[in-house]
Amino acid sequence: MDPELDTLDRRLLDEFQRDFPLESQPYRVIAEQLGTSEERVLERLQALHQAGSISRVGVVLRPRRVGISTLAAMQVPEERLEAVADVVNGFREVNHNYEREHAFNLWFVLTARDAAHLAGVISAIEQRTALEVCAMPMEEEFHIDLGFRMHG
Repeated sequence: MDPELDTLDRRLLDEFQRDFPLESQPYRVIAEQLGTSEERVLERLQALHQAGSISRVGVVLRPRRVGISTLAAMQVPEERLEAVADVVNGFREVNHNYEREHAFNLWFVLTARDAAHLAGVISAIEQRTALEVCAMPMEEEFHIDLGFRMHG
């Protein structure tokens, strides 16, 4: 995360990780709440994305409500970790990924419209990285809030 986040960036990240406005012009609503312009909100989101501070702005649906999802993990050689993470992040079906200190050191969540599409994405990741993806479909549902405050 870029340590040079200004007040607007921090508010944008803190206040809209959850409860994103479900409006025809959500960025205008956000801008009004932040006391700035819609153009400025879009500019800051683009800059945060380019800096690697955020990977995307988008919905995360509860599992099994729409489509299918799985937790996945890969064993990635340390020297390839960043490049493989970039490949994984290139798939719109990936909600997020993260590094872990484990033999399986790259973890991510995949969501797709159906099992065939999910299998196709896993296969494509394996082909592009030449590494195996270990898929771990959910057996029991529980909620983990992935929002993190940017202040402090």
